[in-house]
Amino acid sequence: MGSSSNYIFTLQPTFTQGLVIGQVSILLLIYFILKYLFFDATASHEHSFQPAPRKVVQVAEDGEPTSGGEAKGKGGDGEESAEWFNMLLSQVIQTYRSKLRDDLSGPEGDEVARRRIEEFANKVRPTGFLDAIKIHSVNLGSSAPKLTSARLHHPPPTAATSKSPLPQPATAHFNMTYTDSISVALSTACLFNYPFDGFARLPVSLVIELVIFESPITLTAPIPSHPSPTLTISLPPYPAPSQGFTIKLKTSSLLGSRAKLVDVPKVGELIEMQVRRLLAERGTFKVVLPGLGTVQEAKEELKKEKEMQGYA
Repeated sequence: MGSSSNYIFTLQPTFTQGLVIGQVSILLLIYFILKYLFFDATASHEHSFQPAPRKVVQVAEDGEPTSGGEAKGKGGDGEESAEWFNMLLSQVIQTYRSKLRDDLSGPEGDEVARRRIEEFANKVRPTGFLDAIKIHSVNLGSSAPKLTSARLHHPPPTAATSKSPLPQPATAHFNMTYTDSISVALSTACLFNYPFDGFARLPVSLVIELVIFESPITLTAPIPSHPSPTLTISLPPYPAPSQGFTIKLKTSSLLGSRAKLVDVPKVGELIEMQVRRLLAERGTFKVVLPGLGTVQEAKEELKKEKEMQGYA
């Protein structure tokens, strides 16, 4: 019979055998800590995360926050007043809020809005990465974006070129500031499908609240001779420069099942980065003029514009 050195394991382990056993032990310990403290192995999980209390923004008679303290946008240095547009925008925002709640007030309207937002969130979520999203509460806010420093630009009559046979449209440029109490409380779970499908689920609970959003915006008038004229509202194009727009979100988070990680800074940073990217990429909105075009035509035109800019 050969010597004991010919065997992998002996009653007197070598240094290599001890190193291998130690590494395996550490991996098993990490596995059990993650599996039974932070991950949730059940098919469904209960959400005990309490949403943050609502904030109330006092609104003046014109529908704007009383603490705004912003200039009225009266035109000096070639600027035009934006007050008429602020009034119109405020009424449009309030109309959408009302319709999202089915024109119901109080808890009944809140529940209607919550269900609709939950349905939309689950429709767009990445199913391979996130479990079903549960919306606990929403606050639709009470104010509207404030526009200041309106600047008009009228192209010369000979603005049409061989590359663009249609004349260039007139545009209006604004500075927009939006401060409100919009927030959403939700919970879901991140799905881990490695090393095999359904390996683990990490419960995640969030409260996301808007602090401030500031951006220049451009309002482009419809071209009368265009086959499908639209009114276009756009944020700075993607990739936006660092000074393009500013958005600040307040995020409260809970990660884990039995053991919980509270308010991880990286979570808030990732959410804000994704919101910033989506706003920059999809920050162009076309309003179809009734009787002169269709929504599908506007979508096709917007898709072509994105393809020309290289980020469709």
